[in-house]
Amino acid sequence: MAGLRYALVFVAVLLIVSISSSHADAEDYPARPVRIIVPFGPGGPADVVARQIGNILQEGLGQPFVVENRTGAGGVIGTLEVAKAPADGYTLLMMSNTQTANESLVPQRKYELMQDLTPIAPLNSSDLVIAVHPDVPAKTLQEFIALAKAQPGKLNYASSGQGTPYHMAGELFKATAGIDLVHVPYRNSGEARSGIIGGQVQMMIDAVPAMAPNVGESQVRALATTGKTRSAVLPNVPTVAEAGVSGYEATIWLGLMAPAGTPKPIIDKLNTAVNAAIRRPDVEKLWAAQGAVPMTMTPEAFDQFLRADIVKWADVVRRLDKAQ
Repeated sequence: MAGLRYALVFVAVLLIVSISSSHADAEDYPARPVRIIVPFGPGGPADVVARQIGNILQEGLGQPFVVENRTGAGGVIGTLEVAKAPADGYTLLMMSNTQTANESLVPQRKYELMQDLTPIAPLNSSDLVIAVHPDVPAKTLQEFIALAKAQPGKLNYASSGQGTPYHMAGELFKATAGIDLVHVPYRNSGEARSGIIGGQVQMMIDAVPAMAPNVGESQVRALATTGKTRSAVLPNVPTVAEAGVSGYEATIWLGLMAPAGTPKPIIDKLNTAVNAAIRRPDVEKLWAAQGAVPMTMTPEAFDQFLRADIVKWADVVRRLDKAQ
């Protein structure tokens, strides 16, 4: 009996020491530069937002937040690097719908998103735009759908890679509109955008902030945006619903995760710092001009959001598998 009491006291002491150490670590955190791994190419929405947020977090927390691009395998390579990193808060993942779609789209990956990583906070969401090359003889979304139905499997669309939000949005559009388009995956958003501008592909679904300059320069023709309401950046472009296709909505959202096991006080400190950053008037103004909407959640709410998104895209992947 005495031995059991001693064991319980010993465990309690260890627990108190562990909790105290965890809080001390959070108070000192960060004590050195923090890496933000972006598993996508330079110049895309994730890369741009990572650098914006990194600069602001550096101001608030006093250490550099260094962005590193680790591209490949539709975001799997960079995500795996973070999943295997030490759980100390010094390696973070910039992630998007790509990671939640990959849970069902890439069964051979060597990590489980909700087991090997832990949510910190979402950042923002952006509507997408369905755009075509100017040579495509379709001035409206309905005309493009009619064109695709008249020649099934002949038209193609670009994305920044297998499993990216743009790929998934394209597959969801195909299913909703009842058309057959060929998916052409590129290595990153910049290359995909060059593909449609150069006429190598006919259509692309891209983030409004990224594609809007190309629309303004008439390098592509915008047919519709994918949100519930019109984009403030492209106010003259109808939504997909306004263009006559009901039941379709897609966005790209961005967020931060850390390796599983990262101390909760560090996760909470990062969450507080991120939410403070995206509530800043200058950030809200900058993102509004780019068509991005800030998202603020607790780590727990973001966890629920991620799990729901995994279920959503699993349904799209099932439809994609049945169609093949």
